[in-house]
Amino acid sequence: MKLDHDTWVVVADGEKYLLLRNKGDPEFLHLEVIDHEQSENPLAREMATDRPGRQHDAARETGGDVAAYGSSAMDDTDWHRLEEERFARNLAGRLSDMVQKGRFGSLVLIADPRSLGAIRAASDDRLRAVIVAEMDKDLTNLPLEGIERSIMAHDG
Repeated sequence: MKLDHDTWVVVADGEKYLLLRNKGDPEFLHLEVIDHEQSENPLAREMATDRPGRQHDAARETGGDVAAYGSSAMDDTDWHRLEEERFARNLAGRLSDMVQKGRFGSLVLIADPRSLGAIRAASDDRLRAVIVAEMDKDLTNLPLEGIERSIMAHDG
């Protein structure tokens, strides 16, 4: 993929993002870091303090007699995943504010599939209008050179 000069790139996952700008041109990509953030998002088991709740099943009647009572476990809340979704919503809001202020006119969105979906869902029309490409890959742990190579190799 070739990026025009001054195209912005956000590389994100559910816990961190890098906001980059292409200082180069379509032939020679050169990204610089504009902003970054990392969320403190502990593992779900570290955030939950209680065991999952239980729910009593309704009694079944068999010929007038109450047969058996039972209980079922409730699904445990995945606090880690909820925090990742909150992080994606906040990122989409921040990017939308930047678009409104005229900070950039084109954006490439790169994120793992789940985060990409959450960012898309939280994006307003202003932000959607400036997204020129998307990549569903997690590149957050790569150095800038690795991110540049991945973008250049992407057919999109």
